[in-house]
Order: sequence, then C-alpha cells, then structure tokens
Amino acid sequence: MKRLRKINSAGLGIFLGAAMAVQVAAQQCKPLVGSFEAEVQPANTCPGVLCTAGHVWGGIQGKYRFTMDKIIPNGESEVPTISFFTGHSIITLKSGDELFGTDTGTIDLPPGHGGFASLITFTGGTGAMANATGQIRLRGEFDPVAGTTSGDYIGTVCKPQ
Repeated sequence: MKRLRKINSAGLGIFLGAAMAVQVAAQQCKPLVGSFEAEVQPANTCPGVLCTAGHVWGGIQGKYRFTMDKIIPNGESEVPTISFFTGHSIITLKSGDELFGTDTGTIDLPPGHGGFASLITFTGGTGAMANATGQIRLRGEFDPVAGTTSGDYIGTVCKPQ
C-alpha cells in the first residue's frame, strides 16, 4: 500500500509539472516598447472621474481609451497634489481586436507638476487578444491646460498560441 502511494504521488507530481509546462509553452509573449498621446474627454461623455482617448504606437499600435474609476489622496502633507488612481483601458488594435487592461498608478494633479506613472495589467480582450495577459509600465505627463497626456511604455503582452 505504501509503495502504491509513492507511485501515485510521483505520478501526480509529473502530471502537474507537465501540465504547467504545457500552459507556459502555450503562451506566446511579445516585448512591447512605444509611446502614447491622448486628449481628455468631455465630462459628459466620461463614466468615471477622468477619461482620455488617443493613440499608441510602437509595440502596440492603435487607438485607446482610458477611464479613471477612482482617485485617492496619498495622505502625505509634503506632496498633497499627488494621488493614487485606478481605472480601465481598452486598446483597439489596427486589426480591430481589443486588448483590455486594469490600470493602477500615481498622478500629480494641478497645481502639481503633472507627471504620472501607471501599471496596466492586461486582462483579456477580443479576437486574437481574448485571453491576453501581461503588463506595461507607463510614464508620462498630464497637461490640464491643454487637456492632453503623452508619454512612453514598456512591457510584455502574452497570448495563447
């Protein structure tokens, strides 16, 4: 009986290891480097705190929309203009497929300097991006007077083969 348990445990370990290897091998990951620019959207068309729409180019090419869902003060009196935010992005690729992302980040709002940094975690999409994963890190500038954002990104997108 003890010998049978050892064999079953070893067999289970080999099976789980092989299953994990198949999942990793089934993902095709692509490094991404590029830039973006966007314009703030009118408040009456925005379902969140702030919305932008614009273009991305480089490793990802297409149009994108961002909705800031929440903004939270950082709690530090030395830098009161800096806040944390969460939101969602939709990137519409040239192919028409969409890539969905959940955004988390920090932004320096007026009268601050306007810088921001964000991590977008991909959560799927449509078409070839239906089960996409990965992340991009953005850094950029927010110009509230001009109503624009711009910056660059780096990261990875993975999709099933």
